[in-house]
Amino acid sequence: MTQSANELTLHEYSTIHKISKLLIDGDEFQVDLQQVLDVLNTDMGMNKGMISALFKSEEELHVDVSLGLNEDSREMNYLLGDDVIGEIIAHDINLGIKSFDEPPLVLTKDHLSEVKREELIFLCVPISYAGHVVGVLAVDRSSNNEVDVFSELQFLEEIALLVASRVRSRREEIKSEQAQKLDDVRISQNFVGNSDVIRQLSNSISKVADSSTSVLITGETGTGKEVVAREIHEMSPRQGSPLVKVNCGAIPENLIESELFGHEKGAFTGASSQRKGRFEMARGGSIFLDEIGELPMSAQVKLLRVLQEREFERVGGSETIKINVRVIAATNRSLEAEVEENNFRADLYYRLNVFPIHVPPLRERGADIMLLADHFIQRFSEELGKSVLRIDTPAIDMLMAYHWPGNVRELENTVERAVLLSDDSVIHGHHLPPSLQLKRAERFTNDKGKFETLVQNYERQLIVEALKESWGNQTEAARVLGTTKRVVQYKIQKLGIDYRRYSRNQRRTGS
Repeated sequence: MTQSANELTLHEYSTIHKISKLLIDGDEFQVDLQQVLDVLNTDMGMNKGMISALFKSEEELHVDVSLGLNEDSREMNYLLGDDVIGEIIAHDINLGIKSFDEPPLVLTKDHLSEVKREELIFLCVPISYAGHVVGVLAVDRSSNNEVDVFSELQFLEEIALLVASRVRSRREEIKSEQAQKLDDVRISQNFVGNSDVIRQLSNSISKVADSSTSVLITGETGTGKEVVAREIHEMSPRQGSPLVKVNCGAIPENLIESELFGHEKGAFTGASSQRKGRFEMARGGSIFLDEIGELPMSAQVKLLRVLQEREFERVGGSETIKINVRVIAATNRSLEAEVEENNFRADLYYRLNVFPIHVPPLRERGADIMLLADHFIQRFSEELGKSVLRIDTPAIDMLMAYHWPGNVRELENTVERAVLLSDDSVIHGHHLPPSLQLKRAERFTNDKGKFETLVQNYERQLIVEALKESWGNQTEAARVLGTTKRVVQYKIQKLGIDYRRYSRNQRRTGS
């Protein structure tokens, strides 16, 4: 005898009361939701289940808490498509399936494989808050002739109402976590990176930004010293005032003082009017002196006075001009060596070097190379009106093996060229400059004759490409490769491949 379609049993009311009290007494979203599934299991015989939050512009489902699911199903985020869960969310409807031969849900992948299909009931209800679907509650339980699917769904509806506020709060927490991950990867709109050296650089920038201390930025050509200077300025209280940039190596020696400090009318031939210098233009803000090691001795004396006294006179003038300017200098030279060789004033060096910041070369930044490459692909795709979505494995190998003497600037130019050449939404190895292709050829020449190494490289390439195509899902990757999931999992473990980096969520954020 089944219960009435619109009436809950005493046992169900008791379970609802228990869950309600649990949620009232609890204060940790994830722990509370996990306990809800535990109660459904112990009190109602619902063997496996999950409470998932909907996020990413209502297109992606995050399996937040689960009971009895395998590791893959617990950890993956799922893109909603033409699957059952997508229909449930889109139309805000309940679903119960009894006696089925195949899993009804793309979302759950293989989490039902342990149970014979004909002995299982699958139940799923949307979780709504303030009229909007914020997640789903899905469970399965052993079937028998006494079970009324409609009544089971009616009971789960009550549970969904109880957990709705918790799921909404957890959803906001997930969004915050995703935003934090993005912040970890992108220090700001100016700087992209997630390596230890970049985190240290970010820490140094944040420590010095709020002060007016002079900063000396060192690093190889193309590492992004100007980007660091901009970051310091934009994080400082001076961000609303000008950041004036001067390339000391690009200005003729006879004009450098006039360029920096200005000149009066008639100060020299051609000075037909009074002219403000870069320091006056930067008043209240910051001045970035790039290639400071190129500064001639006469200008070094005046610069030292500006740092000490915060004043100067224009060329040909006698009026003392007081200024409030922060000086940020940069060089790819060793100024200590220049001081020893009497090419740079020691007193000026010590004034500039109050807070030194070193920008690491790209070859020391590890996985940042791919984060930067993805960033540049997105940028140049938009600028050039192209649709380039990814980089193939051989091209990735070339990018990672290259030593990047031109650093980030060279990588930027390389990616721009590759985006221009790509005609199938993918950057291939032949789109990269010959210098990078030669590096890969050298590596394979060194491995020539090592059969096992060559086979493993080929296997890695095949598996990585399949994982990219399937957005990190191992079951789908196995289907693409025409093999079993067990084989794919074994190879992934053996070859040390991190399948999670190819999930849709990770590839959107860069992690």
